[in-house]
Amino acid sequence: MSQTIVAPPAKRELPPLMRLTDAAAHQLEQLYKTAHAGQTLRIAVTTKGCSGKAYDMQFVEAASAGDEIVRDKGLTLFVDSKAVLFLIGSEMDFQQTDLSEGFVFINPNEKGRCGCGESFHV
Repeated sequence: MSQTIVAPPAKRELPPLMRLTDAAAHQLEQLYKTAHAGQTLRIAVTTKGCSGKAYDMQFVEAASAGDEIVRDKGLTLFVDSKAVLFLIGSEMDFQQTDLSEGFVFINPNEKGRCGCGESFHV
C-alpha cells in the first residue's frame, strides 16, 4: 500500500501592518525632533461620525499594553491592538493643500467614507 504525502501549502507573507509615505515620514520625523520630542505617535480607531469609524492619533510617552510597534523608514509608531484589523496594509501620508494639511490614511480595508471625510466604514 502506497502513501501519498501532501505538503502543507506555503504560507503567504502578510502585508506590513502599516507603511509611511516619504512625506509622512518627513513630517513625523520633524514632529519627533521638535514639538513631540520624546513621544511616539499612537494610532487607534474609534467609533465616531456618520460612517462609524475614525482614525485617532495621539502622541504618547510609551506604548499601551498590547500595542503593536510599527517601524518604517527609521521611525517608530504604535498601533492600538483593537485597530490592527482595520489598518492592515494601510499607508499613512501627509498632504498639504491651500486650505489644510495633515496626515491621511490610504486604507485598502475601507469600504466607504462619509461625505465630510471624517469617518469611514469597513
